[in-house]
Amino acid sequence: MFAGPAVDPRGPRFAAAVTTVVLAVVLVTGWWPLLAAQTVVFAIGAFVGLKPAPYSVLYRSLVAPRLGPTSEREDAAPLRFAQTVGFVFALVGTIGYATDLITLGAVATAFALFAAFLNAAFNFCLGCEVYLLVRRFTPRTGQPS
Repeated sequence: MFAGPAVDPRGPRFAAAVTTVVLAVVLVTGWWPLLAAQTVVFAIGAFVGLKPAPYSVLYRSLVAPRLGPTSEREDAAPLRFAQTVGFVFALVGTIGYATDLITLGAVATAFALFAAFLNAAFNFCLGCEVYLLVRRFTPRTGQPS
């Protein structure tokens, strides 16, 4: 469903660090337009692709040239799924804040922040792990049992 080319694993971790900062600012300030912008960032990564996603562009143009090449690659499909999960939580958070359901906005934003922080700080992509679990328990058609 979300197949794509393999990516430099440092890029998603960089994106998670930026996302962590953005979501922390939203939680501290309650400024939901910033959360709405993050929702768009998630949507681009999830539905358009990782390559045109704003934090990916930033990583490729400013950070990667300073780090040098890597032979490590990561499948894009779990990352795009993780972006989709982030999109859903950020969208619910944006709707919550925008409609004065502040608790809903804060809780949804906190869940997204937790997942982004896990990836940024510990290189543990929660959405990627959920993707792998879903794949493991989803029957594949055309495959022998």
